Amino acid sequence: MVNMIHDRQTLMLFGGVLALLLVATIVGQLIKLRKRGDVVDNLNARIRAWWVMSAVFALSLLTGGLGSVILFAALSFFALREFITLTPTRPADHSALFWVFFIITPLQYYLVGAAWYGFFSVLIPVYAFLFIPSRIALSGDSTCFLERSAKIQWGLMVCVYCVSHVPALLMLEIPGYAGKNARLLFFLVVIVQLSDVLQYVWGKLLGKHKIAPVISPSKTWEGFIGGVLSATLIGTALWWATPFTMWQTMGMAFIITVMGFLGGLTMSAIKRDAGVKDWGSSIQGHGGVLDRIDSICFAGPIFFHLTRYFFT
Repeated sequence: MVNMIHDRQTLMLFGGVLALLLVATIVGQLIKLRKRGDVVDNLNARIRAWWVMSAVFALSLLTGGLGSVILFAALSFFALREFITLTPTRPADHSALFWVFFIITPLQYYLVGAAWYGFFSVLIPVYAFLFIPSRIALSGDSTCFLERSAKIQWGLMVCVYCVSHVPALLMLEIPGYAGKNARLLFFLVVIVQLSDVLQYVWGKLLGKHKIAPVISPSKTWEGFIGGVLSATLIGTALWWATPFTMWQTMGMAFIITVMGFLGGLTMSAIKRDAGVKDWGSSIQGHGGVLDRIDSICFAGPIFFHLTRYFFT
């Protein structure tokens, strides 16, 4: 696993993100001087939050693979807490939840840090999948049993299993790419998040035709197409930082931006069903942790397995 400070190209990538944030900050403040409103305030809140998140992300990369694993383990823990809070359980589930939060989640990330792919890939979808309903059944409470089990299992899958594939990119052994895997992690996070931002911007500029107005009123076809194409082009321009060819990078960028969109839409459907706008309020301008990583939840595992299958 690589330490970012020894990889010049990774430093260049991060320097580019900082430059982009600086430009965005200046533009946001200039717009604020000329025009006030909820959209402008929301945009500047998002930029401030991104400064904080970029600093945390940089710290995790500077500490090497261990820092990245710890960062995403913490993100998974807090995202899962938000998910469980929004999908209430019963007292009989507390023992199962203890196992989920304090045994299964840490073990999943230990396996990522140890690069134990065989166990990492089946711990949650096989062993935890069978263990959780068994432990709930032992509690003796059959009220809404299937619903309670499914909620806990689904939360564990999306918040822990799917997210753990992001730092797991560091375990891949790609010919001719040794010591550079941090760039893959960086590529995934930057492109997925840029796609979110660009979909928001294009949607505000041109958006007229809503995709799923009941689930996510702000998502439009114009925003989706503009954001995905823009992020795909940016991703393609970064092909030199990946182990892929230019055309392969374009395909990868397109797939992860589309999966990111589907992740955001799916998690929005759960929020609407629960009757809330955000998963939480821990990140100013961004809602909760899960609001910020919902796109990565879907894009991460797809990107990991495509890379592992075709390039290792």
